[in-house]
Amino acid sequence: MKKRTGIWLDHKKATIITLDRSGYKLNTIESDIITRERTDGETKKYGRFGDQSLSQEKHKKRRIKEQTSKYLKSLLSEIKDVDELVLFGPANMKKELENHILNDSTLASKLKAVESADSITENQMVAWVKNFYSS
Repeated sequence: MKKRTGIWLDHKKATIITLDRSGYKLNTIESDIITRERTDGETKKYGRFGDQSLSQEKHKKRRIKEQTSKYLKSLLSEIKDVDELVLFGPANMKKELENHILNDSTLASKLKAVESADSITENQMVAWVKNFYSS
């Protein structure tokens, strides 16, 4: 039997559901992406140094981009040995993972679909993946 996998993901975590002969296996990977960080005592989005203003926005965007890249690479390392793959979830993160998969020649042919789905429980995720591969 082929190793069929579904990944439900958003910015906070990814749940990898793998179907095989013995049933299914769940693996949850938490992301370290911090989209909203507040320093104690912070009142403004910028710092003031004499006549100069310093915005932290560039640094925050770069940090989020690096954290997202690390998160997606950890997901790619988990799915190297799958036979078929489907991505689903509520956020835009599934599209970013799709782009990374399509750039990897060994994984690109294994990607079957990218679907939108609401935030659902783990049991609903397993049922969704089983339903996808049964039809």
